[in-house]
Amino acid sequence: MRKIMIFSNMYPSAEHPTYGIFVKNQVRLLESAGVEVDVVAIQDPGKGRKAALKKYMTWCGRAVWQMIKNRKVIALTHAHYAFPTGVLSLVGKKVFGIPYVVTVHGGDIDQMAAKSQRIADMTKRILQQAEAVIVVGDKLHADVTTRFGVPEAKVHVMSMGVDTSVFKEVPKAEARKQLGLPIEEKIMLYVGNVIRAKGLLELVEAFDSLKMSLPDSRLYIVGSQKDDAFAGELRSFIQENDVEDIFFKEPLSQSDLALWMAASDTLVLPSHHEGFGLVALEAMAAGTTVVGTDVGGLSYLLKDGAGFLVEPENPASLATGLWNAIGENAEGIDDTVVRERVTANSFETILANLLSIYRSAGKGRVARDE
Repeated sequence: MRKIMIFSNMYPSAEHPTYGIFVKNQVRLLESAGVEVDVVAIQDPGKGRKAALKKYMTWCGRAVWQMIKNRKVIALTHAHYAFPTGVLSLVGKKVFGIPYVVTVHGGDIDQMAAKSQRIADMTKRILQQAEAVIVVGDKLHADVTTRFGVPEAKVHVMSMGVDTSVFKEVPKAEARKQLGLPIEEKIMLYVGNVIRAKGLLELVEAFDSLKMSLPDSRLYIVGSQKDDAFAGELRSFIQENDVEDIFFKEPLSQSDLALWMAASDTLVLPSHHEGFGLVALEAMAAGTTVVGTDVGGLSYLLKDGAGFLVEPENPASLATGLWNAIGENAEGIDDTVVRERVTANSFETILANLLSIYRSAGKGRVARDE
């Protein structure tokens, strides 16, 4: 297979090791299969109008230059996020005749395309002119085909995948010993950005309501606090309501995160909207019960007894779900369904599907003499 060029507006760096880590994981997966990959990405999550303009202009310039230099050997480009990243792939197709694939992750459809009609129209153009569109959840499939008019034959439902060599079951006592956590307490874990749309205010309220029944319980919130205003509001909310045993942690490496998941009684993801919910899948692979809101990809991941689905933006429903998962009379989950979901989204399965999409999308440009 000839060279694949990956465009992404999120990609890890030494300073920000978890920023777009799911894209880097997929790049490594492709490289492990012998695929030559070039990455042109933004690695700085910093905000601010002036800084954002500079980094995006630099990124666009690098992308165009790389396509000019490599236009004869690029099989296709793969854009992560329809807008703005897909603009680069669209330019590559129009100017250099390079076919492209685009992965829709959720925010690019649910939020970015809703900002203006101009962005919505550009998103539609990007999606319709792609050789293939990958969506990370069933709801996104419906959105792409109905709202943006992309033919179903071009749309593929495929998550970013879970590395089961990293996210795997470890005996809870052993994991807690390694992390220095108490064996007897109930530990709830949230992993993700500390932003309002992740439902953290509702999570704190739900956790507080459970403390009477589960006095020996802790809540760990692991993630980037890049929204300073909301992070301050959340901490004030915790203090004003005198909620104890809530601990904040900075983003963790994947190996450390896998151990934290294995050590926890439940992973809770109370999002208001969610493209797929990769951390939920990772927790399932680590053998941890997941409680999540009935939105986006979580609706699929946790249905049929694979986890506990609760109403979004509803602290009472969230508290009930957490109680069902880890309370005195905790309900069980269907381990067979969990294993099926994990296997369907394992790196091995994802790689096979992705290479098939590339071959079809790139046609003669992808194939090489072997």
